[in-house]
Amino acid sequence: MEGRVTSQWWALVLLLCLLSETSAGAQEGDAPIDIGSRRELFVDGFLVQTLEGEARQILQRPVPREVVLVCDQPWEGNGVNYVTVFQDGDLYRMYYRGGDYAFGLEPTHPQTYCYAESRDGIHWKRPQVGLVEFAGSKENNIVISEKQFGYVAHNFSPFVDTRPGVPANERFKAIGGGPLEVLASGDGRMWRKMGARPVITKGAFDSQNVIFWDAHRQTFRGYHRQFRKGRDIMTETSDDLIHWTEPVFLDYVPSRGGELYTNQITPYHRAPHLLVGFPTRYEDRGLNPATRYLPQSKYRQARSARSVREGTAVTEGLFMCSRDGLRFHVWQEAFIRPGLRTRDSWFYGDTYQNWGLVETKSVVAADAPDELSMYLTEGTLQNGRPGKLRRYSLRMDGFVAVNAPMAGGKLVTRPLKFKGRRLVINYSSSARGGIRVGLLDASGQPVAGYALPDCPAIYGDSLERPVEWLMGDDVTQDVSAWSGKTVQLVFELKDADLFSFQFQ
Repeated sequence: MEGRVTSQWWALVLLLCLLSETSAGAQEGDAPIDIGSRRELFVDGFLVQTLEGEARQILQRPVPREVVLVCDQPWEGNGVNYVTVFQDGDLYRMYYRGGDYAFGLEPTHPQTYCYAESRDGIHWKRPQVGLVEFAGSKENNIVISEKQFGYVAHNFSPFVDTRPGVPANERFKAIGGGPLEVLASGDGRMWRKMGARPVITKGAFDSQNVIFWDAHRQTFRGYHRQFRKGRDIMTETSDDLIHWTEPVFLDYVPSRGGELYTNQITPYHRAPHLLVGFPTRYEDRGLNPATRYLPQSKYRQARSARSVREGTAVTEGLFMCSRDGLRFHVWQEAFIRPGLRTRDSWFYGDTYQNWGLVETKSVVAADAPDELSMYLTEGTLQNGRPGKLRRYSLRMDGFVAVNAPMAGGKLVTRPLKFKGRRLVINYSSSARGGIRVGLLDASGQPVAGYALPDCPAIYGDSLERPVEWLMGDDVTQDVSAWSGKTVQLVFELKDADLFSFQFQ
């Protein structure tokens, strides 16, 4: 009974938040939202005017896959964390911390940052880059050392600078340290500092702090850790990576959702106007009767004797999104839970998601569409050495679904203007369920020929299914007559999930 009440309470909170967002949007004026031909996801309430019947927005959860890296080399250990993964042409690049800590607290060797690469994002190898000496040998994959770069070796976060005209020897940029310094590289392996001084100095930087080029808004954007009633996130922008605006704290809807340690904010490559974030939630409920049922109770107590939070704090993954880089919708439920592992889990330092989303081939079937992959830490700072990285996968655009059970429901969008000749949807349904789509005109009336009854039920599973309407004995996908005009979309769902839509 208590669980049901709690579930109903959270459902009410989500409904109020969505109403708050849509109401706020409506107050901005009656002008329709011009979405052009961009892909739109239902990751927040911005496009939602009403949810009717049993329709609701539901946070999805990635699927755990294989362990892709075991940090069992002498220069690695249980300190794997603050991981970056991105795709550079047909090469996947990974950067991960190579520290090791006795009892999770005392370092056994200097921190390093290591480099791995892959051709598919699933099978990874450590190239011998021959740059940094460790234990008398350069036969390793270390690219950043504590001796050479200091605290940068704790939280090094690189990215590809995609701006036109970037010099070849600066194609890769990175941030690291505390205060934060900018680095550059021509090959992603040999790095150098850009300038003699830190560029971002206001914050608490013991975390993975990130910077990237926001092509949609034509600016560099940074996100870093600071304290505001616990761990929180600040942001700043720059035109040149050297001079940054005064950092400000993020705004959250409905709330921050707890203390946030890392942020992992990045433009979503399939819809670059959206910024998605995968922060680590830091949750410390103290020593309580439930704690002894978590994995390794005796070890947990021993850790707490040295540092209380090392035995009581737990970390897990969240999902949040933004349309302006400052105001984020935070989904209050965990995006990735600590899970059923019986060792080295439900601890502080576990289940940190990497920074960066990549596309990989599906392991379900050879003809299945590509999916999104992310990489999470396991066993970080634990005595069950070594640390590991596990890949998780998610459907394209599959962060949040508009869902309705067989009882049915509808989503009505706010007034929109689009550009294109056809509408495609990313959806999934049961064999008995499905989706129908209708158009409403500027007065809210069904458009003749494009109303819900004119749309044959769409059932199946596809990332890009064109919507069709019956025109007498013919079937049409052509909506070009309404391109540039004010319309609303009505999605009717039965035992179906809707992830995104796009006019093309």
